[in-house]
Amino acid sequence: MFPAIGLVVLLVMVFGGFMLTGGDLGAVMHALPHEMLIIGGAAAGALIIGNSGKELKQLGGGFTKIFKGPKYKKQDFLDVILLISTLMKLLRQEGPVALEPHIEEPQASTIFTQYPKLMKDQTLVHLITDTLRLVVVSSGTLDPHAVEEVMDNSIKTHHHDAIRPAEQLQTLGDALPALGIVAAVLGVVKTMGSIDKPPAVLGAMIGSALVGTFLGVLLAYGMVNPFANRARQVIEADGAIYDVVKQMIIASLHGHPIPLVIEAARSGISHSNQPAFADVFDGMRGR
Repeated sequence: MFPAIGLVVLLVMVFGGFMLTGGDLGAVMHALPHEMLIIGGAAAGALIIGNSGKELKQLGGGFTKIFKGPKYKKQDFLDVILLISTLMKLLRQEGPVALEPHIEEPQASTIFTQYPKLMKDQTLVHLITDTLRLVVVSSGTLDPHAVEEVMDNSIKTHHHDAIRPAEQLQTLGDALPALGIVAAVLGVVKTMGSIDKPPAVLGAMIGSALVGTFLGVLLAYGMVNPFANRARQVIEADGAIYDVVKQMIIASLHGHPIPLVIEAARSGISHSNQPAFADVFDGMRGR
């Protein structure tokens, strides 16, 4: 919603301001398709050169994230707190043998299946199950600090992969002003080949060439770089749920009381997604 509104505001203010100051929008619109073909085509080619098919597909997914926003809301953070606290409570009260069926086949688990949205995130499910498998196999004798290091590496690897669309957009945004200059230089070359034309014609040709520079800068700093920033915000917001999982599991392995484990995780969530204290503990009581 907001990215779309921002685009409308950007275009209206830029082109509206140009018209209000007496600018001829028709001259810009006449040159725009040709300059966009050069700049957009060069940008697309650069993306293809610098990325694999998988990364280009990720970039497409990045645009979806920009306009849809974070997929995890307050209820999802509440759900993950309830899920982990239930699993860790089962481990404490009934031992690794009771926990093992749930982590070996989460799709058949009566605990995991209560949270279908979380189940769709395979990274989240594997982070939980793979970590708890280590605990089950070691019969609870693992050093929590070693487990934390393993989880940190797993989250870091996922984040490195997930953040690529934002990095690709940032790189593209940084390149667009230079690609605009390429288009402008080609326009100047074309103008030099028509140096015998009347001044009015030459002026129009130079103006058309300058549209390339304008377009490259506008796309870079008005659209692509802000898109990259928004993509990074969304990816990092969704990644916060993995930190909640890590914090709860590690705190529980340290032997802290479950209420303290829950509250430490809850208080570390951003205010926009932070469940209320009462909601968490009412959820634990099954209300």
